[in-house]
Amino acid sequence: MPVLPHPGLNNPLRGLLLVLLGVALAGGLAAQPLNTEGTSMQQSFSPLIGGCGGVYFLAEPGELRVEVAKRDRNVRDTSTVMRVLLVSPDRRVLQEKTIADDGRPVGSGLGPQQSVELTTTVERRGVYSVNVTVSNDRYGYEMLWRFRTNCPRYIIETARGHKDERHQEPIVLSSPEQPGDVCFLPRQGEIKLEASALKTGPLQVFDSRNNLLATLPVDAAGKASHTFPAGESRDAAPWRLHLPSAQGVLNVDGLTRWDKGDAYPNLCCWSPDPASWFPLLPNRWLLTPYHHTAYAAPGATGEFTFQVNNDAQEPREIQLRLEFPGKPWPARLSTDSVSLKPREVAPVTVRYTAPAAGDALVCQVVAQPRGDASFSTYSTLTVKTGEAPALHPLDMPIKLQPYAHENEQFGYAPGYPLDNQLYFDAADHPCAQVPGGVAVLRDGRWSKTNFATAVTSRTPAFEGTDFVPLTTKIAFDADGDMYLVARCGATVALLHSADQGRTFAAYALPGRGYFDIEQFSGHNIPSGPPAITRFVATAEQDPKLRWRRLHDLELFTPAKRDGRIEIGQPHMVSRQCIGFSGHSGMPSSVVSRGDKVHVVWGEATDPAVQVPGVPTFVATFDRATGQLTPPALVGYGPPANDVHNTPSITMDGEGYLHILVGTHGRPFQYARSLKPNDAGSGWTEPAAAAEGQSQTYVGFVCGPDNTLHVTFRLWRYGEYFPGASGATLAYQRKRPGQPWEAPRVLVVAPFSEYSVFYHRLTSDHAGRLFLSYDYWSTHWFYRNDHRGNRRAVLMSPDGGDTWQLAADRDLK
Repeated sequence: MPVLPHPGLNNPLRGLLLVLLGVALAGGLAAQPLNTEGTSMQQSFSPLIGGCGGVYFLAEPGELRVEVAKRDRNVRDTSTVMRVLLVSPDRRVLQEKTIADDGRPVGSGLGPQQSVELTTTVERRGVYSVNVTVSNDRYGYEMLWRFRTNCPRYIIETARGHKDERHQEPIVLSSPEQPGDVCFLPRQGEIKLEASALKTGPLQVFDSRNNLLATLPVDAAGKASHTFPAGESRDAAPWRLHLPSAQGVLNVDGLTRWDKGDAYPNLCCWSPDPASWFPLLPNRWLLTPYHHTAYAAPGATGEFTFQVNNDAQEPREIQLRLEFPGKPWPARLSTDSVSLKPREVAPVTVRYTAPAAGDALVCQVVAQPRGDASFSTYSTLTVKTGEAPALHPLDMPIKLQPYAHENEQFGYAPGYPLDNQLYFDAADHPCAQVPGGVAVLRDGRWSKTNFATAVTSRTPAFEGTDFVPLTTKIAFDADGDMYLVARCGATVALLHSADQGRTFAAYALPGRGYFDIEQFSGHNIPSGPPAITRFVATAEQDPKLRWRRLHDLELFTPAKRDGRIEIGQPHMVSRQCIGFSGHSGMPSSVVSRGDKVHVVWGEATDPAVQVPGVPTFVATFDRATGQLTPPALVGYGPPANDVHNTPSITMDGEGYLHILVGTHGRPFQYARSLKPNDAGSGWTEPAAAAEGQSQTYVGFVCGPDNTLHVTFRLWRYGEYFPGASGATLAYQRKRPGQPWEAPRVLVVAPFSEYSVFYHRLTSDHAGRLFLSYDYWSTHWFYRNDHRGNRRAVLMSPDGGDTWQLAADRDLK
């Protein structure tokens, strides 16, 4: 048998075609039926599937059994260990099992079938799930999998790992020895269906009433396609695509790829059996969160609010009731039903009395659409006595577990907003951006200001009231005035508040682009409005170098006169800037003291010229003279032409400038200015902050004692996931006159393979560190299942020695 080349990771269709080709070449190694002797498993069709993902089951009371099988393709020299989780409706992991790599050599072809069985006793009807991931194979190129179950109602969700391109989830079927069906919910608009790598034809498409809609001939290349006009046979029930041989790669609009306006984007949900279909999609997040743990003093009263979500296309009434797995206890619902329009959300509150000391009480909120007796599911509230572990220093790192993050493990349930990172004014009053506005802690209570009503003046006048922030940063000047950058319609504005965020004036910033604003990073408090940098793309992205793109980098230095802001004209800093990567780390592109404004940036280079990385430059603008110094080269951040390598700048109490040159999976490079508040008089030789470490996304501040603090994503290989890589959120510091300390892991991802934490490091004026983060898994199955963010805030009160989840009592 010939050895197949490794599928290109940047071409999912090519890789998936090779999966099918490998199965066809395997000949006698075609999939064997699952062993059913002595089991109660159903004999319904279970195709071999490419990619990863999982299955959702609408399970009735009784025993739930699921068998999952894997066959390795043995294309690469890698270990493909499958991790299989059985999860309850309230997202407790009931069982976890693994299927090892088959150990066969590269090029040996499709390996033998290995399987595991997972079982549980269902006490109450609900949506259970099986989650399937594979080590070293987030795209599901290296193996095929299948399942069978005794549950008659189930839906598959094909869900690979993230790619930096349009999300698509082609359905791969690899059981050519038998016919097969793909049942799916059709979107309302036009549907283009494309199939390739087919063994035979024709294909047939039937509507929900089993009327034949189209017959698709298969050409000599094994391809078939058809376009269905909008509105044809749509009745919120599944269509059925029939294949005479269950082998092929399927792409269907609204199912495997999505456009704006699709009802269920990013959800590739289908079934091989029309009888197994149940209304998962309109009820996907019927009641959220799935589980909440609350702590209270013995006998104290409390409450927690769940969200009821109507993801159906029509208005619905959702019936609610409270049930107790054990003995009933004092808890009650605020309502027994809610009526919701499509896409509407409503709160439902459980009010309770905490148990006696040492006890834990559990209740379940059951939700069921009125008129649909076949569907219901539930969320769980657990109430414990005492103080939550989240209120005390933690043994680091936090090891997130699948479906069990900060609340489930530590009772983390703060009252402060978790939408974005916290910032602090000169009196250390905290604030944060929230949807539609800004929240500020005043007199012990969080108060939200809505931009739509709080923007009381606009200079010059411009239309609209919907202000959308362009960066999550909030800045302050020496007078305590607050600043944000936002867009209103076609206009970008600097929002200025002189009354602690109660009202704002909007000042138009000319032009478009990405904006950064000088925020407090330890020793920079501008006397007037903060400096603003703008990154304007001037060339299209190079398809061969996806992270290279040219930008103009400009600097605004607004002034405040008689309480009003004068924006002024921008100053050109560089025409070769590679851009700004701010979603994680939230680096600082600018820092100032007095009239001196220091700007740092990375540049794109000629791809034909070999350079050690993205060159990082710094220059100083003098507000008094209006002059910009020539750029000074600080160092290189490998690899070249990669916008991930955004640098960050801060300054210490003596005015010395400190720069971390950003990298993508390499050690950060560190340099310090030779003179205080002076970027043009030389820099120390750049040196690795953590030799041999895989660092990305700089978050950088300087403490009151001039200690430098940095947070970043750090890859670990085999440490937390045997035989596989995993992402961690890590911290490092450099005390004055000392070398960088070794990185310390703060948070470990619950799954191997790619992850990002969207972390942002800030500090208050007392030097306490606040690290806001939102774990983001590459695996769409896991990420899709959670509605909303998972953001949490870690705090170190002692300069990085100890860490704990920030509590409300830590904010004043």
